[in-house]
Amino acid sequence: MTESLLDNRIEPITSPDDEIRDAVAGANLASFLPALLPALAHATGDDSLLVEALVPDGELIRDESAGLTLEQQAEIRRIAADVLIDLRDGRRSFVDDATKSAAGANRLQRLMSHATGVEIHGDYVGLMREELSVTGDDLRAPQWRADELAPGRSFPVVVIGAGMSGILAGHRLKQAGVDFVIYEKNTDVGGTWLENTYPGCRVDVSNHVYSYSFAQRNDWPYYFSPQPELLDYFRTCADEFGVREHIRFEHEVTAMTWSEDDRSWTLELDGPDGDVTHEANAVISAVGQLNRPNMPSISGMEDFAGPSFHSATWDHDVDLAGRDVVVIGAGASAVQFVPHIAEVTNHLSVLQRTPNWFVPVPPYHEPVADGLQWLFRHIPGYAQWYRFWMFWRSSEGLLPACEVDDDWEDTSLATGARNAELRDLLEQWLYLCYADRPDLHDTVRPMYPPASKRIVLDNGSWSTTMKRDDVTLDGTPILRIESDAVITADADGNETRHAADVIIYATGFQASKFLTPMKVVGTGGRDLHDVWDGDARAYLGVVHPGFPNFFLCYGPNTNIVVNGSIIYFSECEVHYALGVIEMLLRDGLASADCRQGVHDAYNERVDEGNLKMAWGVSTVNSWYKAESGRVAQNWPFSLLEYWQQTRTPDPADYHLTS
Repeated sequence: MTESLLDNRIEPITSPDDEIRDAVAGANLASFLPALLPALAHATGDDSLLVEALVPDGELIRDESAGLTLEQQAEIRRIAADVLIDLRDGRRSFVDDATKSAAGANRLQRLMSHATGVEIHGDYVGLMREELSVTGDDLRAPQWRADELAPGRSFPVVVIGAGMSGILAGHRLKQAGVDFVIYEKNTDVGGTWLENTYPGCRVDVSNHVYSYSFAQRNDWPYYFSPQPELLDYFRTCADEFGVREHIRFEHEVTAMTWSEDDRSWTLELDGPDGDVTHEANAVISAVGQLNRPNMPSISGMEDFAGPSFHSATWDHDVDLAGRDVVVIGAGASAVQFVPHIAEVTNHLSVLQRTPNWFVPVPPYHEPVADGLQWLFRHIPGYAQWYRFWMFWRSSEGLLPACEVDDDWEDTSLATGARNAELRDLLEQWLYLCYADRPDLHDTVRPMYPPASKRIVLDNGSWSTTMKRDDVTLDGTPILRIESDAVITADADGNETRHAADVIIYATGFQASKFLTPMKVVGTGGRDLHDVWDGDARAYLGVVHPGFPNFFLCYGPNTNIVVNGSIIYFSECEVHYALGVIEMLLRDGLASADCRQGVHDAYNERVDEGNLKMAWGVSTVNSWYKAESGRVAQNWPFSLLEYWQQTRTPDPADYHLTS
């Protein structure tokens, strides 16, 4: 039998003393330490391990050491090694999961507060308890069954897309006993992790956070896993959740229409055997935002004689070895693949429209340290506590540093004192990286506030590549494309010719064009794209007036910039959608249509919130904004607030029909 990626069985401790101490010492990143003693206390039931003098500094959680001195770090390691040796020798023992699950909220709160260095209270305890899931309990699973709420009632649901959110939605519907089918345009699950196969493709959120709260792994091989590892994870989840058997591959939904008479949706699909229709009482869209490549409009594109392709549809048949390659774009994807292809190209030209802010992450490409892997394998729940700690570090993260200070007059370079401090820190990293190349300083220095655009993770590989003799970084505008070159020109009209055998477009996605090219027709025959008119909105990012029983995952204003993982948002969104379906089944209702006033008031508040953030006031080009200039992507508030708002649907928010 093939071993599952989700098999997190704990191994008995048999190692000799020196190997145990080496394992604790060899988990070389100090960031693993704050959760170590709380994890051992929880696993053994011994709260005396929560030494007050070894609590991290809650104000310094973003620092690698979390404010723990070298002496404190050494003491945590010593205590942990002693406990592990005692466990091996039988002087201590691990408590069972039932005992851990029975631990009261006060004790869990104390453990969490020790790990974070701040007093966690109120709803944060409930949220973090779900994210921690230390015993493997699925605390966000539906607590109802369709056949119990509405015996004999048929209520089929369609999920569109079998990526991260679609697999999640299918899993929750299956848990609730709701009849469902998933339509997926591709030949396999995985969504973005199936489609994006460019060299160096990897996640830019810690993998212990970028995973389902109820399907955690204790053996992620990297801190930030590459694409194949993530695809394997989502394939495994689809199989083990029993979702794959509900998926109809190579079926793309082209249109869906609401029938006011039947209170149902009719979907039109393009399948391998031709056009298909399907009727459903509810639809959950899990098509995502970053799945439609954006191609620029540049004079002469059609005249180029060599191969060209978008990075999201990488052509692996094109051999780049020994060739002159031009990359148009220098965003997050380019930062990942450019260092790889620079190793084989003859000459590489990177044409940058806007420089990035980079945050230094030394272990970005590193495998998880052997010592840390040993701890994950031998301490029950430690991988979950480590995830909890990483989640907390990023939960609100740099959010305060993105805010606009009321008394800050010039927001062109910074939006407030904390944003200016962040800018100074990130500039120091840039100058450190390019200290030996002052000629590149003006090209790589962003002239906009940090967080106005996506901040990119960096371990130094980008600057190392830009400084190569066979790489050119050009920040001047593109003038035209010729048959064998791309021509740029500076402000004085001086042209530069970049020889090109191959052109790679790293020009992002059509993020603000939600749901395209699918047509969605709701009540009164209204087309959702006409209603949005290029400026998508939704209540909670999930539902829209006039389109009953239709739910969005990763919808408008549910993107996060500097705090957390998008999987967290998807879990909240699916939880909310299932809550509405539960309400319909429980109360014998046919449809729920969000009230216009509720929708509008919510969006007014979100717009106000975004205008108080760097990405809302900056004029720099960004995929965060719709063509209107409004921020249509980002959530400007805390993760806790979104969790609170998606806990339980309020019937008063809806027009309900029987």
